[in-house]
Amino acid sequence: MTEKELVEGCIREDRICQRELWDRYSKKLMSLCLRYCNSQEEAEDALMEAYVKIYDNLKNFRFQSSLETWMRRVSVNLCINKIRARKHIWTSISDDEYRIGFKDDAFDNLQVQHIMKMVEALPVGYRTVFNLYAIEGYTHKDISEMLGIDEGTSRSQFAKARKALQIQIDKSEGGAQA
Repeated sequence: MTEKELVEGCIREDRICQRELWDRYSKKLMSLCLRYCNSQEEAEDALMEAYVKIYDNLKNFRFQSSLETWMRRVSVNLCINKIRARKHIWTSISDDEYRIGFKDDAFDNLQVQHIMKMVEALPVGYRTVFNLYAIEGYTHKDISEMLGIDEGTSRSQFAKARKALQIQIDKSEGGAQA
């Protein structure tokens, strides 16, 4: 079934098409929600809310991007709105402090699951900006607009996330070498 047929079927409320949409994309979207949410339960709730929004708004999908890209955008926006509704989670540092880099081989000896666990353990502000910038590919300007924060705050949260991850990587390497 093509994306167009799938979308048209979902708009007609065809249960087979709705099930197909779930089967094709739910695992990827759940993975995305887990990156932004504080728990499995919160991520599951976000996924369900995202699918409700997706089904309700499929009539507005214009095929200007892939269906998966559009669904990811809906899901990210929903997660961002949930984060924005929380109390103050952003801390600011000077722009000079965000210039922190990883060692070139920092991730060589780590498995993807271990890295994702490290990212999940970051404070919500760090994790959110890290996900949006490093994984989703948004610019700091885009992130600042999405989250209603200063561009410098986005940079500083990303820098703090990188620094925290580097510390965790160094600990992992130290533990592996012992």
